[in-house]
Amino acid sequence: MKEGNPNKRRASIMKFFRELPSQDDDGQVLPISGLWNTAMAHPNDPEFIELGIFECMSALIWKGLKNRRWLSHDQNIYIPYYAAHIIGSYTMNMEDFAETAVNAGVIPPLVELLRGRLTWVEQRVAVRALGHLATYASTFPAVSSHGEILELCIQLAMSSLEIVYSHFYQYADRRLSYHCDLLTRGMGGVEMESRKAEEWASQLQSGIGLLRTICHHKFGRGPVSSCPGVIESLCNIARSSDDWQYMAIDCLLWLLQDPNTFHKVIEKAAPAVLDLAEIQTLGDHKKLGDSILNVLQESINSTGNRNSISNRTQEDIESLLDSRERFKWEKSMPKEDLHIKQAAALVVKLEGNSLFSSGNIQAAALKYSEALSLCPVRSKKERVVLYSNRAQCYLLLQQPLTAISDATRALCLHNPVNRHAKSLWRRAQAYDMIGLAKESLLDAILFINECSNSMDPDLNCRQNKVPDYAERLVKKQMKAAWLFREAAVKHGGIDCEEGGGGGGGGGGDGDEK
Repeated sequence: MKEGNPNKRRASIMKFFRELPSQDDDGQVLPISGLWNTAMAHPNDPEFIELGIFECMSALIWKGLKNRRWLSHDQNIYIPYYAAHIIGSYTMNMEDFAETAVNAGVIPPLVELLRGRLTWVEQRVAVRALGHLATYASTFPAVSSHGEILELCIQLAMSSLEIVYSHFYQYADRRLSYHCDLLTRGMGGVEMESRKAEEWASQLQSGIGLLRTICHHKFGRGPVSSCPGVIESLCNIARSSDDWQYMAIDCLLWLLQDPNTFHKVIEKAAPAVLDLAEIQTLGDHKKLGDSILNVLQESINSTGNRNSISNRTQEDIESLLDSRERFKWEKSMPKEDLHIKQAAALVVKLEGNSLFSSGNIQAAALKYSEALSLCPVRSKKERVVLYSNRAQCYLLLQQPLTAISDATRALCLHNPVNRHAKSLWRRAQAYDMIGLAKESLLDAILFINECSNSMDPDLNCRQNKVPDYAERLVKKQMKAAWLFREAAVKHGGIDCEEGGGGGGGGGGDGDEK
């Protein structure tokens, strides 16, 4: 590396990469660790790519898989992990590097690591590297040609938490020392190891990023559409405060646009995307609601698709499309007429508030529905209140799925998106009622943040800090949403506590004002 002559330097590095896999000297982990640091610091540097680093790393992984005597000698146990991580780093940003890696034959040894031929630590870096290779159009076919990769990723998504918990987290005194070193880089004790193990276990689940990559390509959409649990999870993330909400929406739209997967997902996906059709901007996604409506319109206009749609779903889609036409029609409507419609909607809403206050919740919900039919589509603030109030009715009527739908619509209409405090709280309680702890937790945390910044005296919690009812729900869901909870219950790490009902109290009035 210190050679000043460029030609000699290239020749010596190339020779090093070519000969390293066949050597059995002690201390091999030191140069590999150095390469790992270099790859992390300079993943776009082409020098080593041209000199055979991928062939070298691939050969080292194979050596670790086939020669257990060598693997257990000295500190060689670290080498397959470092080798797979180096492949992942150099293929993270550059498509031409990824093409070189595929041509160098990195996929087969990575698949063997993914199968669990070594340990969960190596599985994690195999998932990382294969995920990067799957992001490029030129290398995705090479990944997809190994049909077992998607199946293995799905299996890992279901079992990885139990694997990491039982093989590492549960018993601190039985942890493999090289796992501890890799997790903490020698810094920190048991607590740091446990914290990093949670983080790595989450990454080992593949996550929605890899799922989005798979759904982006037609080769991947078929297997994904055949997994009802995956589709249900995508719908839950799409209607949540998760940072990756937009990725879930992308996946659902691609599955709906594909005629080969449409019929498998429409009945599960339609309710979720219908609730999201009012979103205008979500991160870098502009006019997202229009994109959703266009996909749904194309789907019901297709003769082949119509036979796959239930009457209920078709009616819901057509109703939403009618509201878009209503919006266009309202643009040309005289202002006086719009004001009359707004006034009529307000009168009906007040009737609903009165019914709610008197305890007639079912009748109040019907009044809010009537007010929504009268309220101009362009009157977004008023519609936010109506949807949110109706969501509260459905909560009290023990209809959590309908409450989630209405609260989501209110959050999509609100400006900024996903920041309407009362709707966040109502959806948090609804998710709690159906046992979705993570989604409930995310909404409850955002609700607390919005309360802290609100000028509404009913919501402002600067003096009281956090509302007691919200704090109770957050604490409950943090326990329930703990990454290793199910694994810990199964393996006797904790007693299975009974889950309580909703978060209770707070923000439960029938109106916003």
